[in-house]
Amino acid sequence: MTGMRITQRAIAQTALQGLNRNLGDLGKLQEQLTSGKVVSRPSDSPTAVNRSLQIRKDQAATTQHARNISDAQSWMETTDTALTSMVAQVRRVRDLTVQAANDGSMTDAGRTAIAAEVSALRDSLLGLANENVDGRPVFGGATSGNKAYEADGTWVGVGSADGTGVVPIKRRISNDEQVRIDTTGLEAFGPPGGDLFTVVGKIATDVGAGVSVQDDLADLDAAIDRLLTAASTVGARAARIDNAAQVNTDRQLALTKQLANVEDVDLPKTIMQLQFQQTGYQAALQATAQVIRPSLVDFLR
Repeated sequence: MTGMRITQRAIAQTALQGLNRNLGDLGKLQEQLTSGKVVSRPSDSPTAVNRSLQIRKDQAATTQHARNISDAQSWMETTDTALTSMVAQVRRVRDLTVQAANDGSMTDAGRTAIAAEVSALRDSLLGLANENVDGRPVFGGATSGNKAYEADGTWVGVGSADGTGVVPIKRRISNDEQVRIDTTGLEAFGPPGGDLFTVVGKIATDVGAGVSVQDDLADLDAAIDRLLTAASTVGARAARIDNAAQVNTDRQLALTKQLANVEDVDLPKTIMQLQFQQTGYQAALQATAQVIRPSLVDFLR
């Protein structure tokens, strides 16, 4: 049986391979501490990289949902403010109409004053009906124009009284949920010819002419009911969007934590591993110095 001969060259190569492995592990730990990341390249951990990419994809979607929610909140706030102001003004119109209907001794000057105030309120209502967000009228539907009504009260938004042509404006607020953010003038103020502005304009004309406004009062009550229904619908959507905003914020925090768990280093643990690795490397250098020539070990140091 022939014995195996171990040469000095073989010993040196084996020692160098072990030292290089130790030095590579030491460098990897130092890189992790410097970057603060466990994964710096796909080869570090294909599984972790795949998980990291998925989390970042979810983060991008959540960030977009947050932008959609912010836009939806702007629409809801503008719509709600306009409807609230309009309800208050229409109730003032009703008070004036009741006054004109019940006061048989009202003078011509009194009727003229009421008619003038009602007419001014109609103009104010038209202004609120043309409220917009970023140049888009909130009551105009999916229109490319910048207003829902002309100065004379003509509807110029998108859609018809029977519901045809109405394209709801929606925003995606989560992966599986969309919410409508618009309310058309047809829904909130009534169809052309019987809409709020026509009713208020007729009241102003009838009061000024001394004509009975009993029928107008009934039409006005119907218009108020439509306004209140629209306001409650907007309020329900706004509450849904606010809830989605909170859920979105919570999800963003959760995803940030998940990404940190996948990518970020455990600082105390990594520091301890680095110290162990440094100690092991120094021990390997000292052991190797006993086997190969000091000049070579000195060069490696």
